[in-house]
Amino acid sequence: MQKSRLFVLDADVFIAAHRSYYAFDIAPGFWFGLIQHAASGNVYSISQVLDDLKKGYDPKKPDDYDVLANWAINDFHPYFMKTDAPEVTEAYADIMNWVFANRDYPRAAKDKFADISDSWLIAYTKAMNAILVTNENKLKRTSIIPIPAVCRQFGVECLNTFEMLRRLRIILA
Repeated sequence: MQKSRLFVLDADVFIAAHRSYYAFDIAPGFWFGLIQHAASGNVYSISQVLDDLKKGYDPKKPDDYDVLANWAINDFHPYFMKTDAPEVTEAYADIMNWVFANRDYPRAAKDKFADISDSWLIAYTKAMNAILVTNENKLKRTSIIPIPAVCRQFGVECLNTFEMLRRLRIILA
């Protein structure tokens, strides 16, 4: 049996699922499936995404957002990978060189891209020959640099949450 390729999750996969269609109280199978497939080596994210999920987290003031941060910290924490491996930093440098040389995006979009997790997410996915999972689907924008556009440029497969669930055969019963 052939091992499935690794899926690397963008922050928006967690955030959109939690805030809408797979909230913890109505679809616990989604969250269990992520952990189960992460434990099997099929699903990961990166440490910068964990940082994104923890922004604004205050354990003294639990609210709806904190449910996701708490889950990320306590349940999914081992599956947020560091991005300091040489092959990842090399991919990151290649991506950033392309971004800053690209005339389609204003300097502000380039600077923002360098500061957010998206650049590292794509670099990690490329270095690991994995599949990036994001709900972002626009190829052309000017205010931000879209993940799918960079993935296309660097030959990184990019798909959405629902496609990942189908490929992993996660059934929410």
